[in-house]
Amino acid sequence: MRRDLPADDLQRFLDEPLCATLATYRSDGSVLLAPVWQEWDDGGFNIMIGPDDVKARNIRRDPRASVSVYQNVPPYAGIELRTEATLIEDARHDLDRRLAIRYLGEARGNAYADSIADDPMILIRLEPGVMRTWDYSDVKELS
Repeated sequence: MRRDLPADDLQRFLDEPLCATLATYRSDGSVLLAPVWQEWDDGGFNIMIGPDDVKARNIRRDPRASVSVYQNVPPYAGIELRTEATLIEDARHDLDRRLAIRYLGEARGNAYADSIADDPMILIRLEPGVMRTWDYSDVKELS
């Protein structure tokens, strides 16, 4: 297994519409794992959520967060990022539409984005802190 690949080496994988798992900390210290749509952009992850989302409340209280994205087919590439998340309140730009189209396709994505166009949104920005990357492209049985 190859480890510690530069994220740039995983760009094709990161361009796939793979759901991520976002980890935030609850007030009792336990971890909340939540599936989220993600976009890798400019060396970090972008995730959009609603302003009353539990993930936003958790990050406001404790900014530590982790995100993991990985493939379910060979070469089983993946990335995990542990960092402190930044919340950008009242984020309104084309990210929600890009994500909707990426995950739902053009027609359904645009319809979904139109349905939430007036809703307030928060951008979770996760920029590298501790990053771990891997793939199994060097394992002949999986190639």
